[in-house]
Amino acid sequence: MTNPLLSNWDTPFNIAPFDQISDDDFAPALDEALAAHNAQIAAIADNPEAPTFANVIEALETPCQALEQVLGVFYAVAGADSNPKREELQRAFSPKLAAHFSTITANKALYARVKAVWDQRDTLELTEEQARVLMLTHRGFVRGGAALEGAEDARMQEIKSRLATLGTDFTQNLLADEREWFMELSEADLEGLPEFVVKAARTAGKEKGVEGPVVTLARSIVTPFLQFSPRRDLREAAHRAWAARGANGGAHDNRAIAAEILSLRDERAKLLGYENFATYKLETEMAKTPEAVRALLMEVWGPAKAQADKDAEVLTAMMHKDGVNGDLEPWDWHYYAEKRRKAEHDLDEAELKPYLQLDRMIEASFACANRLFGLEFSPLDVPLYHKDCRAWEVTRGGKHVAVFIGDYFARGSKRSGAWCSAMRAQAKFPEVQTPVVINVCNFAKGEPALLSYDDARTLFHEFGHALHQMLSDVTYESVSGTSVARDFVELPSQLYEHWLEVPEVLAEFATHAETGAAMPAAMLEKVLGAATFNMGFQTVEYVASALVDLEFHDGAAPADPMAKQAEVLADLGMPRAILMRHATPHFAHVFSGDGYSSGYYSYMWSEVMDADAFAAFEAAGSAFDPERAKALEDNILSTGGSRDAAELYTAFRGRLPGVEALLKGRGLAAE
Repeated sequence: MTNPLLSNWDTPFNIAPFDQISDDDFAPALDEALAAHNAQIAAIADNPEAPTFANVIEALETPCQALEQVLGVFYAVAGADSNPKREELQRAFSPKLAAHFSTITANKALYARVKAVWDQRDTLELTEEQARVLMLTHRGFVRGGAALEGAEDARMQEIKSRLATLGTDFTQNLLADEREWFMELSEADLEGLPEFVVKAARTAGKEKGVEGPVVTLARSIVTPFLQFSPRRDLREAAHRAWAARGANGGAHDNRAIAAEILSLRDERAKLLGYENFATYKLETEMAKTPEAVRALLMEVWGPAKAQADKDAEVLTAMMHKDGVNGDLEPWDWHYYAEKRRKAEHDLDEAELKPYLQLDRMIEASFACANRLFGLEFSPLDVPLYHKDCRAWEVTRGGKHVAVFIGDYFARGSKRSGAWCSAMRAQAKFPEVQTPVVINVCNFAKGEPALLSYDDARTLFHEFGHALHQMLSDVTYESVSGTSVARDFVELPSQLYEHWLEVPEVLAEFATHAETGAAMPAAMLEKVLGAATFNMGFQTVEYVASALVDLEFHDGAAPADPMAKQAEVLADLGMPRAILMRHATPHFAHVFSGDGYSSGYYSYMWSEVMDADAFAAFEAAGSAFDPERAKALEDNILSTGGSRDAAELYTAFRGRLPGVEALLKGRGLAAE
């Protein structure tokens, strides 16, 4: 029988036939796909004809269908619905794929042909996008080590392979810690918890196979437990488990892995002639240099820490008033911040949550996309990789645009966090290819599923990434959708969060789960008024993580990352009751792969732009101003990486932004 991963998919919109695919199909399919891709690469490298843009660069841009199908399906299920077999496959695939792609970059004959096209670029009469693809291809080969020779070349291949293995190990260790820990609760332990937290804990208990409710390390469960549980001892136990992920000793400890990853990255950068890994990594980003990143982060750190210190004094006084003496601890902050929010803004999340139904928030995200960009969403009944997944066909003016898949609920087989990925990216070469885009989240189940306000923001954030993929309108896949500079990729996602805060959107879609009534005007006013509440805490925990990431890579690799982390935080004067958002042993952004390594700052770099970009809509008088929406699509959402990021933003806004809009948006600007 033909392996379903290698067949031509005769399915609606060529969606993967998940109901026909078994875990046993992946390994043989990958071997065949890699062989097919090797043959394709060899034909390009060994072509006796003179190198041209068509027979080198466009030939490299021609996708290997088998490989794209295998990897698109496997990595979708490996992250969102893992099991022991898939984890074993991931451990086997990581070094194999690293070796495969390293071999391509190290292919001297192929690099010679790429370089030959690059050297004649000024005579080729290329389009702007073609010139960009040529530059990126040549740069990718050089940065991948194509110009290295002999022992240095061999060592580079070893480093890439080892880093791939270590990244997989880091991810799986973290998933194991998150999956294995839970804390059983007695009925008495539920006292003081709102009903939505109790329901989520009971559902989690059933999933863990125990009689009663439990707290797990899913963010959608542990965070509200820390917010609402009056039991300080239980909050401490839950918070310590959350903070200790990846650092519990034994087989799943990530500390030694992090140290080795940092050492190998440093060696890799130096092999390529860079001073350190941060200098190497940031060369291709908007920021360009470690100094530019540090300047931005420190410009925000001062106001954020000052606000967090003031807030800590208020929360400490509240705690002492409750008869709890001593210092405010990390497991106290969420609890007293929630009490303060209720007191100062009369905003109770337990009262707010029924108005934030998952299904209504999905509708809201779709409705905004319709008003801004004319997109329409129709449910699709197709087999998917898990029963919780849902799919929609995306159209505009009756024409098919994309398939969108939503996988929203937390489960033990899913890694933590939220993300967007494309199982198939948009392209027009060598033929028109429409995208298949997935949003993955970790919301607590319920009947109906209710979101916190942060959850709702996450939903809009990931859908902003999805729009970047779905509205892409470029020729070549390598510059499609989110294939942009890392510190630009978060602009569309963070910008889209602003539409959740548009009063008319909440007024229409924030309806009560039981009564169907719209959110009362007074509550809506409180929600928007509390938008910058606790922003000192949120900014400090984020900026601390970004600075630790930068300092790990801007200089010699630390032999002991935990000691380096402690040193950086001490130099910053980190408030004692606030921890890094992602401590080193569970900093998956930085250690699961190279994506956000020396690049976690990029959320804030993008936020500088997103605050300024939404201000353009406000200045136009409407969040749905058609001219601004068209400019956003034409200059940012449709263009992918086909032009330089700074050039794209300037085309949209007329200039590059300063940090003022960000500080104002976070409520941290000096009054």
